[in-house]
Amino acid sequence: MILSSIDWGIILLFFAFLLIIGWWASKSAGKSANEFFLGGRSMPWWLLGISMVATTFSADTPNLVTGLVRENGVANNWAWWAFLITGMVTVFIYAKLWRRSDLTTDLGMYELRYGGKAASFLRGFRALYLGVLFNCLIMGTVTLAAIKIGSIMFGLQPITIVISLSIIVVFYSALGGIKGVIWADFFQFGISMFGAVYAAYVVIQEPEIGSLSNLITHPNVIDKISFMPDVSNPSILISLFIIPIAVQWWAVWYPGSEPGGGGYIAQRMLAAKDEKNAMGATLLFNVAHYALRPWPWIIVALGSLVLYPDLMSIKQEFPNIADQYLGHDIAYPVMLTKLGPGWLGLVVASLIAAFMSTISTHLNWGASYLVSDFYGRFIRPEATEKELVKTGRIATVGLMVFSAILALTVLENASQAFNILLLSGAGSGAIYLLRWFWWRINAWTEIAAMVSATVVAVVLVFWVPDESVSTSLIDGATVKLLIAVFVTTLVWIIATYATKPESMEVLFGFYKKVHPGGPGWKRVTTHAREVGEEIELENASWDLPVSLLNVFLGSIGIYSALFSIGYFVYGDWGMGQIFGGIFGLCIYFMLRTWPKMNFE
Repeated sequence: MILSSIDWGIILLFFAFLLIIGWWASKSAGKSANEFFLGGRSMPWWLLGISMVATTFSADTPNLVTGLVRENGVANNWAWWAFLITGMVTVFIYAKLWRRSDLTTDLGMYELRYGGKAASFLRGFRALYLGVLFNCLIMGTVTLAAIKIGSIMFGLQPITIVISLSIIVVFYSALGGIKGVIWADFFQFGISMFGAVYAAYVVIQEPEIGSLSNLITHPNVIDKISFMPDVSNPSILISLFIIPIAVQWWAVWYPGSEPGGGGYIAQRMLAAKDEKNAMGATLLFNVAHYALRPWPWIIVALGSLVLYPDLMSIKQEFPNIADQYLGHDIAYPVMLTKLGPGWLGLVVASLIAAFMSTISTHLNWGASYLVSDFYGRFIRPEATEKELVKTGRIATVGLMVFSAILALTVLENASQAFNILLLSGAGSGAIYLLRWFWWRINAWTEIAAMVSATVVAVVLVFWVPDESVSTSLIDGATVKLLIAVFVTTLVWIIATYATKPESMEVLFGFYKKVHPGGPGWKRVTTHAREVGEEIELENASWDLPVSLLNVFLGSIGIYSALFSIGYFVYGDWGMGQIFGGIFGLCIYFMLRTWPKMNFE
């Protein structure tokens, strides 16, 4: 495809606006590490919430959703829809605790909750492991998606795509810090959503489709549109729905959907003005992420089944696609080749925005780990604020280079990285939920889980074929997930009871800072009263029961909104109105119970 003058004008205007945002934000970002990584803890809920949504609206996400839909239908999205429960738990239970902790990064939790060399090791090691290896793997996946889109739509070489996009995103990320990233996210999200919706509209207008009703009733599509897996097929039902809902949401650590919150989601909560803004931000994020955003991508994915029912049909029309990149996930950029001048530039800008919003967040997040949890903690504790900011900017450039190398030489498709990341975090999720509410969790619990999850993941990925563990009811990938969860959970439970608990001094300090409450801390609070240590708030009630009620209401409400929009897309107005009404009732009762929650 060839971009017209108006297309180039739109794209260049988009780049110019990003550079202006970076320059404006740089005036405050360079003052201190707190400003560079947390925006001075002054961010409002609506801005942070949109930033979270923009971050997860990456260039690879439409590709991933398209691949899921083409392979096993709309219901295949339960692989990530199940994480909504994790999100609701974060909103109503953990958001206020994170903001109350007043940490710079979520890795600081290790030396707040635990003590001694084990806690220091955890903080330093995970700063490198998550900040560099894990983080760059994610960014490499996003960059891979940009490579596929650019090569398919415009025939560009991968190296050209990577260099041209990286220069801009590194410039405004390194210059403006988190404040520049968040305001750029706000701008980029609007463009990204408009581009996604317009792309869906164009697909519907294709001569082979003509209308939504024609699309939904097309023979290639009709068996792909169900929200739920086929109940008559136990294998698909268990793998796509039951396991994700029953196990995956609490047992698996995955970036952006960490049980209890973490990573760049925790960074946004820590940057909020207060606890209420932290909660509001994560609630807005979950509503937009799960209910509003998926349907334009799903429509494009279904439309691709009409025009390109299999990979060979894609290969025939685009013979220059390298075999390395040929997969169902490329159907999304393939469909975007149907766009015309002017609109093409806008949609290309929206895809660039999706890429940059994700990359910029991961660059700042990864740099925050390297600076706050490694360099400033272990290498140069005496470093000045300006030195920390300078180091953060250098780290930003280095992370971009490493992730680009991964995209150009290692990764092949979006699903590949998704599966690797999912399995390597299996079994550790429960720790991130329990460590706030059970005093007995210690640093060795997390070390044991981390080692076990890594070893089990390596063994299962590289030495155990899926076919060797699959059963008549559960596919091999799901069996591997269950094995990883079981083994790692067993290992960390044994490690917890086989090692000494954290000292009462450490536990007193954590409780006094966060005030989690509940029976899991009874031994600590009782001992505190015995020794005359004041760690509890006066007249404070434990609000976890109310929080759990809101978790239930929020989950049902957002799933109802997701289904309501889907039914409207499918033309079933009656069911759309019913689920829309359920969503409204859930929101009403959530608002009624919100004042009963404790805020400090």
